[in-house]
Amino acid sequence: MLVLNVIFKCVPGKREELRELIREQGIDTASRNEEGNFRYDFFMSTEDPDDIMLVEFWKDVDAWMHHRTLPHYAQLDELKKTRVISADISKYFTDEEA
Repeated sequence: MLVLNVIFKCVPGKREELRELIREQGIDTASRNEEGNFRYDFFMSTEDPDDIMLVEFWKDVDAWMHHRTLPHYAQLDELKKTRVISADISKYFTDEEA
C-alpha cells in the first residue's frame, strides 16, 4: 500500500476557500470513489491557519498514478494555482492492506 501525507501551505486566508471548493466540486468524493483508494481525507492544522493536510491511502503505485490522470486531479491542480504556495509530500510504502 502507498500512503501519502501532503501538507499544503496555502496563501494566507485561502485555506477555507480551498477546502470549500474541493467539497463543492466533488474532488474529494471522486477520489474516494476510485478503485484502489482506501482513504482520501483533508485535515486542518490547529497550529497554522494556512496549512491543510491531505492523507491518501492507495492500493499501490499504479492506482495512485492512474488517479493522477483523472479530471478531478487536474481540477485540484487548477485550484491550487492561486491558493497554495507549496506542497510538502511524504510517501510511505507498507505491506499492509487498508
